[in-house]
Amino acid sequence: MQYETVIGLEVHCELSTKSKIFCGCTTKFGGAPNTHVCPVCAGMPGTLPVLNRAVVEYAVRAGLATNCQITQANKFDRKNYFYPDLPKAYQISQLYFPICTEGYVTLSSGKRVRLREIHMEEDAGKLVHDDWTGGSLADYNRCGVPLLEIVSQPDLRGAEEALEFLGKLKAVLEYTGVSDCKMQEGSLRADVNLSVRPVGATEFGTRTEMKNINSLRAIGRAIAAEAQRQIDLIEEGGAVAQETRRWDDDKALSYVMRSKEDAQDYKYFPEPDLPPIEISKEEIERARSALPELPEAKKARYINALGLSEYDANSITSSVYLARLFDHTAEITGDPKESANWVMGEVLRLLQKTGTQPEDMAFDPDSLWKLIRLVKNNTINRGTAKRVFAAVFATNVSPEDYVKEHNLALVTDDSALRAKIAEVLAANKKSVDEYKAGKTQAFQFLIGQSMKALNGQAPAQEVTKILRELLG
Repeated sequence: MQYETVIGLEVHCELSTKSKIFCGCTTKFGGAPNTHVCPVCAGMPGTLPVLNRAVVEYAVRAGLATNCQITQANKFDRKNYFYPDLPKAYQISQLYFPICTEGYVTLSSGKRVRLREIHMEEDAGKLVHDDWTGGSLADYNRCGVPLLEIVSQPDLRGAEEALEFLGKLKAVLEYTGVSDCKMQEGSLRADVNLSVRPVGATEFGTRTEMKNINSLRAIGRAIAAEAQRQIDLIEEGGAVAQETRRWDDDKALSYVMRSKEDAQDYKYFPEPDLPPIEISKEEIERARSALPELPEAKKARYINALGLSEYDANSITSSVYLARLFDHTAEITGDPKESANWVMGEVLRLLQKTGTQPEDMAFDPDSLWKLIRLVKNNTINRGTAKRVFAAVFATNVSPEDYVKEHNLALVTDDSALRAKIAEVLAANKKSVDEYKAGKTQAFQFLIGQSMKALNGQAPAQEVTKILRELLG
């Protein structure tokens, strides 16, 4: 029997605000344990939360960019559960009136993946497990960091669609400045709700949830493994249990955490310490008019106005950091195709080689257009430029300084070129005679020897021209 995998995602996105959602503590990643904490986010008795206005503005921006309806009158609720990383024993979230509803993200196939809602909430802390003592320690630095939870409908069918959806959603959040989406730092993570059913069936199967997966690779592997686990269980005559599971990417398996809770299990009730949030139509329209160029619009402009291929446009717009580098370089050089060639070539090659994410590129964006200018001005050739860019990528050195320091500039003095090429011809009389006898391969050999003698630091066209002149 063939089965279909049905997936819904709950994406948790940490916002780019400088302070937490209900207090003034920093949201900066890292820091010694429990140093980004105050009585409010530590859940001390008698403290009162004060809403960070920027969180609402970011939520509206994310909602508009994903085609949502904005709830003009929304409010917060308490989600009650006990866990050591949640010092208040409840999380301030939104259940009854989330700030954004009924949005969608469009896949490359044209399929719309519906968003049930986007709601605001606070993040929990983090447990640090000590394998040596067998105990666990609580780090509350992350408590109160503002989150958006973006909940899709179960419209996704398989890992490929899920990963494309996440990629497009990630790009929108980056472009709007809502989040840096650094998955390696937990800024973006997803809960995967998954069930299987026979192909053609209309009823959903029993779903499981895999919590807090923070890499696209791990999400893809988790979906494939959990779908197969459920299929094997059904084929053996068993039944899938509704439960929450944890994915272990190192072992490529999931294991049970607890039975799956429903909303009533959390005993939600309205948050008494925060007033309702009123958002006017004027505020919504101001936010809409302030939206930047989003990935799909940018992609269309790259193809239609700048002449890029669909593949290049897709790749560059997949990350706002690549798109910013390309836009900056193309604007200054006036050469979008050459700029795209460098981004798609050396930039992506070095990102992959070093395992660096686009958001972590540390070199000055001016370096790329300066390097292209050095090639166009015949200061260096393209091969040397690749060597220079590798140094720029690794150490953020100035391209001009690197070329000067390592004596990489092309030799363009005509007399110097002729003298060196004449030496090559004198040292390779046999090849000269072969060329004059009609063996064209000998000419290519002499070009190679000339370029070698010049350490590759001569314009190939000029070397060819002088060779022909000297050979008669």
